[in-house]
Amino acid sequence: MTAPAGPAGSAPTADIEVDVRQPSDQRPVASPAPVREPEKATAAATPDRRLALARHIVPILNRALPRNGGLTVELAEPGSGVPVMGSGAPRSRAIVRDPDALGRLLSPPVPDTFGEAYVRGDLEIEGDVRSAIQAADAIDLRRLGPTDARRAARWGFELAQASGRPTAAGRVAALTGKRHSPARDMAAIRSHYDVGNDFYALWLDHRMTYSCAYFASHDQPLDAAQDAKLELICRKLDLRTGQRLLDIGCGWGSLINYAADRHGVDAVGVTLSEQQASLANARADAIGLGDRSRAEVLDYRAAATLGEFDAVASVGMFEHVGRANLAAYFAAAYGVVKPGGLFLSHGIASGRGRAAFSERLRPGTSHFVERHVFPDGELLPIEETIRVARAAGFEVLDVQSLQPHYALTLAAWVKALELNWTKAVARSNDEIARTWRLYMSAARLGFERGELDVFQVLFARPLDKQRPAPRALRPWW
Repeated sequence: MTAPAGPAGSAPTADIEVDVRQPSDQRPVASPAPVREPEKATAAATPDRRLALARHIVPILNRALPRNGGLTVELAEPGSGVPVMGSGAPRSRAIVRDPDALGRLLSPPVPDTFGEAYVRGDLEIEGDVRSAIQAADAIDLRRLGPTDARRAARWGFELAQASGRPTAAGRVAALTGKRHSPARDMAAIRSHYDVGNDFYALWLDHRMTYSCAYFASHDQPLDAAQDAKLELICRKLDLRTGQRLLDIGCGWGSLINYAADRHGVDAVGVTLSEQQASLANARADAIGLGDRSRAEVLDYRAAATLGEFDAVASVGMFEHVGRANLAAYFAAAYGVVKPGGLFLSHGIASGRGRAAFSERLRPGTSHFVERHVFPDGELLPIEETIRVARAAGFEVLDVQSLQPHYALTLAAWVKALELNWTKAVARSNDEIARTWRLYMSAARLGFERGELDVFQVLFARPLDKQRPAPRALRPWW
């Protein structure tokens, strides 16, 4: 194998020593004599120099990836469409747009750099994004020999210095005010959920349920699995005709409309997103439920203004509460549910795997999700959640993990997003579509690894200080 040709078929550079060694899982090739390396780079800013550097860094990056890890890194050759890449049949390909994009990817080589490079278009991911993330996470420079490691460091630094600063992402959360204050919470919620109802409708189920589904099998359709989740919640809450149900964080109204339709309750949902509340009410009106199902724009801390309820649910909203407001969250639910009534909290929690995800809903060394997806989101251990709920006065009736179900849900969402990619970009923009594809793929991997978990916890409010809530001998759902 000879060094790749430069523009017009010339040698890439006269003073770079070319390393032609292949990863252990590639075919061996004959090696030409190396060319002497320069003592000092004198033309780092020239396009030819940057292209030559990039061409020789890419094979080294591939050798740092795990064998058969499912990913190859490629450089899109300017004008030719012929990539510099490894061999094999990968499950995914990371295609770096040009030498400058590679330089920015290396400055610095941290998790945020990879994600933001993809979001701004410096990097394309073809195939399974989850496999790409998994393989990139397993990059290990110890797979390189001393010569490769030295070249990667020197050439990577040179290319990074010459590539310039990246274009800032157009959509970055910039919240002000006290963290988890009502005003800041509203801004955080709207930054995520108000990217467009039409965008979400492309890849969610027909009810637009934006939380973990409940699958009977790995190949069950998403619509059926989401209906099963809604039915499970209604059964756990033991809903009866004529009862009042409150849904804290109702989204687009899937639970309140389902419960009103299938269980005959009078349902009220609260959300901080005007877009969500408007669509939830429009959907209720369209199916003749406008008198029994309504959504309001209201902070959960003001739920007492809605009166008393037989049952309360909170599905997929808990992640936005935060440790500082955990007591206020449970106090709000306790204050509106009748004595003896039930409260179901369904939310993501920190897992028991390796600590790749911190409490601020992001990988341990990454701010990507905080900046681009869920500003102010926090993950807490389920043990802490239950302790605070009991301190608020609740009794614990049941705890159920749905961890594998969320991995399947996210896989279905990503698949639907990719199938509707052109429409998704048209209904939002390229940056938003890329952000959601990346974060949902990474979250799926987090659930599969055990770094993330999701729980349904069923609580009951005691009848009074002396009498616990009535309990059946066996689960009624």
